[in-house]
Amino acid sequence: QVQLVESGGGSVQPGGSLRLSCAASGITFSDYVMNWYRQAPGNKREWVAAILTGGTTNYADSVKGRFTISRDNAKNTLYLQMNSLKPEDTAVYYCKARFRGWGSEYWGQGTQVIVSS
Repeated sequence: QVQLVESGGGSVQPGGSLRLSCAASGITFSDYVMNWYRQAPGNKREWVAAILTGGTTNYADSVKGRFTISRDNAKNTLYLQMNSLKPEDTAVYYCKARFRGWGSEYWGQGTQVIVSS
């Protein structure tokens, strides 16, 4: 059974930092392209960042320079370091695993991030 479990969300003031984690089980983690998405109230889910199986990273323009995606294949865990947070970063953050970038995909249940003074 595949499980992706996000953690690390919470409330933070503008300019603050959070680190999200996504723990994976039931998959060969290193074979999966991992992504972070987010969904704010009333908005569509939007892609935030991706890390390929070889470690190459890509970011949405809205988070480039502030967020860092990383993975630890030995721990089957994906991370998102979020710095210089803005109120517009408020959303539920989801991780997604996709086999080699083209195959089966799995989603976590999400973790809430609130950026507010």
